[in-house]
Amino acid sequence: MKKNMGSVDRALRVLVALVIGILYLSNQISGTAAVILGLLAVIFLLTSLVGTCPLYLPFGLSTKKDTKAAA
Repeated sequence: MKKNMGSVDRALRVLVALVIGILYLSNQISGTAAVILGLLAVIFLLTSLVGTCPLYLPFGLSTKKDTKAAA
């Protein structure tokens, strides 16, 4: 699968996942909200590790900078 996430996008997703984890561990979120946000955090972490966001694919989106040098 082609990578379509840039480093800033990946870092922001990890940061959001960490904030959700901290909120959960400090009992700021619970119940259904905790489950939904926990799933979102796991998805964010997985997509950050892989470097591909499946939701970007149908729309042709990419936050990754093209590394090809112009000649």
